[in-house]
Amino acid sequence: MKVVSALAAVRHLLDTGKVRRGDTLLDSSSGIYAYALALACHRYGMRCHIIGSTTVDHTLRTQLAVLGAHLEQMPPSADLKLDQKRRVARVHEILRANPEYHWMRQYHDDIHYLGYRAIAERVRAAVPADGSPLTLVGGVGSGASTGALARYLREDGAGPASGAGPVRLVGVQPFGSVTFGSEHVADPEIIIAGIGSSIPFANVAHTAYDAVHWLSFDTALAGSVDLLRRHAVFAGLSTGAGYAAARWEHARVPGGTTVFIAADTGHRYVDTVFARHTEAADLDDLTPRTVSSPAELALPWARMEWNGAKAPAQAEAPLEAADGRGRAAVGGHA
Repeated sequence: MKVVSALAAVRHLLDTGKVRRGDTLLDSSSGIYAYALALACHRYGMRCHIIGSTTVDHTLRTQLAVLGAHLEQMPPSADLKLDQKRRVARVHEILRANPEYHWMRQYHDDIHYLGYRAIAERVRAAVPADGSPLTLVGGVGSGASTGALARYLREDGAGPASGAGPVRLVGVQPFGSVTFGSEHVADPEIIIAGIGSSIPFANVAHTAYDAVHWLSFDTALAGSVDLLRRHAVFAGLSTGAGYAAARWEHARVPGGTTVFIAADTGHRYVDTVFARHTEAADLDDLTPRTVSSPAELALPWARMEWNGAKAPAQAEAPLEAADGRGRAAVGGHA
């Protein structure tokens, strides 16, 4: 999923002269973005330095090595929130020692929105132009994929002549994530680094979301297993969570179209998710609890009408976010 984002971001940086071929691009990643950035760097003749989560597995390490990327992986940690904070701290250490490196800032620079315009155009071309509603569902993570797709789909559907219906954006979160205020609810098994966050992300446009689902590990596992059994789609845990939320949202809007984002394949979840398929609940038996405030959140599944509200105070990204060379960031790339 993030390949389109990384390719467009690196190409934009080269086209605008912010980086040159041979420069080193640096970022933190839990896995998918590391692979995407390594591919983009390989394509455009750049060096790639990744600070990887402890969850990066042998398969991905091998792929990064083949592509010539340098990986620094965090040591094992029982707290994936700490893992994320340590990765970001290490990025700052490297930048102090190597100010010529360019920090890609996948969490904070909306340059990562650019690659999703083409995907939004494909989605718009594939859905009925009869004014029926379109619901987009996806794991929030850094905010780039869901935020960009919603932005471009809403732009593309502007005006009565387009025939396009309204676009609703539904975000998917794990419990324990600060992004939409669930940090007070612990789910010891969830892999928070993929679709949630323990730190504020500037790329999350909170006001773009109409509703938010919070799913436990067990609920997401049920979604991943059901998706494979019912549709022969072998995808990761965040996809299972998105699929579960999308099925529930789709049932509420007869005649509408629901699109959900499948971020990656299921290969790195074979042992942690799919080998536990006998534990999976029947997805048809699961339903979210409706809440009116993050304070009411509770496992295993909750849903709230977000209605374009602003970010919770603890999820507001600091204004000190800077570009890869330490200068003040200039938004609006997308």
